[in-house]
Amino acid sequence: MEQRIDFGVLGAVVAERGGGSLVLKGPRHRAVLARLIVARRRVVSVARLVEDLWEDPPPGAVGAVQTFVGALRRALEPERPPRAPARLLVTEGPGYALRVPPDAVDAWRFEAVVGDAVKLSAEEALGGLEEALGWWRGPAYAEFAHERWARGERARLSELRLQAVERRAAVQLALGRAAEAVPDLDAHAAGHPWREDAWCLLGLALYRAGRQADALAVLRRARVALADRLGLDPGPGLRRLEADILAQDPGLEVGVFSPPPPLPIPVTWGLRPQTPAPQTPEGLKPGGARKYGTGRGGGGEKTHGPHPGDVAAELWTRATAAYDRAAGAGPRARLESAVGLMRSLAVTGGGGLEAAREHRMAAVDAAEESGDAELTARVIGAYDVPAIWTRVDDPELAERLVAAAERTLAALPHAPAYDAARCRLLATIALEMRGTRSPRGPEAAREAEETARRLDDPALLAFALNGTFMQSFDCAGLAPRRDEIGAELVALSARHGLTTFEVLGHLIRLQARSALADFPTADEHAAAADRLAERHELPLVGVFTEWYGALRTAATGRRRADAEAAYRAAAARLDGAGMPGLERGLLPLASLCLRVAHRAPATEVDLRADWGPYRPWAEPLALLETGRRTEAGTALRALPEPPRDLLYEALSCLEAAAALRLGDPLVLRRTHARLLPAAAELAGAGSGLISLGPVKQWLAEIATALRSPGAAADDD
Repeated sequence: MEQRIDFGVLGAVVAERGGGSLVLKGPRHRAVLARLIVARRRVVSVARLVEDLWEDPPPGAVGAVQTFVGALRRALEPERPPRAPARLLVTEGPGYALRVPPDAVDAWRFEAVVGDAVKLSAEEALGGLEEALGWWRGPAYAEFAHERWARGERARLSELRLQAVERRAAVQLALGRAAEAVPDLDAHAAGHPWREDAWCLLGLALYRAGRQADALAVLRRARVALADRLGLDPGPGLRRLEADILAQDPGLEVGVFSPPPPLPIPVTWGLRPQTPAPQTPEGLKPGGARKYGTGRGGGGEKTHGPHPGDVAAELWTRATAAYDRAAGAGPRARLESAVGLMRSLAVTGGGGLEAAREHRMAAVDAAEESGDAELTARVIGAYDVPAIWTRVDDPELAERLVAAAERTLAALPHAPAYDAARCRLLATIALEMRGTRSPRGPEAAREAEETARRLDDPALLAFALNGTFMQSFDCAGLAPRRDEIGAELVALSARHGLTTFEVLGHLIRLQARSALADFPTADEHAAAADRLAERHELPLVGVFTEWYGALRTAATGRRRADAEAAYRAAAARLDGAGMPGLERGLLPLASLCLRVAHRAPATEVDLRADWGPYRPWAEPLALLETGRRTEAGTALRALPEPPRDLLYEALSCLEAAAALRLGDPLVLRRTHARLLPAAAELAGAGSGLISLGPVKQWLAEIATALRSPGAAADDD
């Protein structure tokens, strides 16, 4: 017998068969599935799907939709014979419909449970509501929060969940479990301060738990919250409850209760009827006038919603805690949800990026402590944040992440079902080992890319290509190879809605075309990245495009003073951006490169400044400017090979600049050998940040110096 498929939309969109997750490929495949679930078994036309999937549909959009549907059908019904009609994702009229049972979608089951709760005994209602709230893994249709077609359904389900939380609390009160209701209600009211029913429930729960003073304090909090945030006075329900608590009205005790009305009326029920009705056997009254509660909403009335500023202000401090308590998710679900939040935080820049970095290892440690290798793999691999800079922000954290990923790889079973998880772990290793000389980084990158291509998973391939990019620095002169990686990322991501990786592709191409002195094309990619960043609120992108603007000024013959000013302005964008691996020492390095490129004295090199990892390459030039040639020569010969990263050519040229002034043939020969593969590039411009001019010019100067009689003598 064929196993049934269950669909989850109370969180990220997933499909499961027999407890195992189905591979749904890329974001647009998931979008098609989600859009059909939103339609609730009704037909969605192909034209509507095209309109919903793309802001500006490409020429082959209809064919792409058909491809997505075909892939989904293969995932949902893998045993269906060729050309046999589909049973689940069916073609009907002008489009498609998902014909699955009403209990096959968690959101539909949730709605049924909440609607049925009013018909059940209190004990049965409480058990059903608690189970149903546990089905929530995150915000509904989480990855489609900004899609127009999902907004109405997301808002409806969010309201339904809030109603369910309040309905559960009301049942707890009816059962005399007021103390149990308080913690969740406290978080619920704090997270949604515009919901007067939540404050009423919390105040009554505290009163029935013997905490009269706390109950009155909560009602005062509600008054302040409504006035300060929404400019509203408390409604009659809140005012009446406060007066009754002050009067210690006997009607507040257990047993005087009216349940919520049947859905779809919003939960604005009263907790005490004005005219008592006969008790039912379960101790709940079948109805009655509302005394406590807002009395707002329901029917065609307009309900009060949050002020947008209020939502923003509450997001960071309240929403996560409120959801966590109200939804009742288990520790594994919370861990995975937390990593999803970190991933979103990381692209916001500044405090968000730092917060994500701070908590990421804690999540990995917690997953490892569970002893569940599959969970640990998901937690590590879910942090697929695109990375453009080739120096890690926290080397110690990177080492710990690599070690955890390697342990998890060893613990995972070698079975096809775990290939995607292994691929994400390998891509993580490749990313976190960037800038090192370990052969493990390139090996992990190759294996991740091969696996992603074999699995034909666009999101997985984009993540793996990021690792390939980070390990594409075997030697100088590889800008054309990185340009190819960037081009594939742009095309792949545009087709499948992988916005952040599309931005990454444009930034990689910006770097590569700058290295090849093709600034008009680099300009196009900078503009494309900025457009995507503005549309999708990705503030860190502007840091890189502004630095590119400074490079453009420096590399195209403008006055050195103009370039210096542009670099200072760009450096200001880095302050507080949360990227120490990029920020430390970059402005002093940019200024030094500018002077060296113009063959100007390095008299303003201040070694007391924070040069970060670049100090060793600045020191010989600074010592030369103060006439300390012997010390400069010692420092020059002690230089290690530059890290294999975006600044490899630039640092090699700084080394060559000092060697040319000292006439050191040993150093000249080694820098010539390093730079020769990059003869067609601009030194350092592959970083998208700085440049020391054409590499071929440096090679010519080194060759001339090596042919001089003095160089041969010094070599002896």
